[in-house]
Amino acid sequence: MLRFTLRHDLEMSPERFWSLYLDDAFNAKLYAHLEFPEWKVVEVKEDDREILRVVRAIPKLEAPAAVAKLLGPSFGYTENGRFDKATKTYSFTMKPSTLEGKLRNEGVVRAEPRGEGTCTRVVEITAEAKIFGLGGTIEAAIEKSHRSVWDKSAPFFTQWAKDHPAP
Repeated sequence: MLRFTLRHDLEMSPERFWSLYLDDAFNAKLYAHLEFPEWKVVEVKEDDREILRVVRAIPKLEAPAAVAKLLGPSFGYTENGRFDKATKTYSFTMKPSTLEGKLRNEGVVRAEPRGEGTCTRVVEITAEAKIFGLGGTIEAAIEKSHRSVWDKSAPFFTQWAKDHPAP
């Protein structure tokens, strides 16, 4: 099992970050920028305490040949996410389209205030692959993929916020 934390300083308040992070139209543009062949919201439920969101995605797969072959050409996932309005945290679990029960990928996202109009996005991720002989390679590929996507998304968030000021 692999656990890692990603941190990105963003030029926006935590409130602005969450307004973008939970905005379907913004995310459609973000994931197009990240070259995902597919990203779509399947379901959203909201009440006074939380927002539940189900997303279906097919990421751009950049993995070692053995991992790519094992996952298949149309590998994707369903993300079940929960935004807790009281704690301002988003937790997610990703259910893969292949190797169900052998892969675990989950995490928590926070936006910590850093100063006037800025925040640090903190993403804590757990990845586990229970596949003899390839588990460590798959976990490393999952980490590399997450780092790439989250690293590329940070400047997109900041630029979008500059180009599209909050009303």
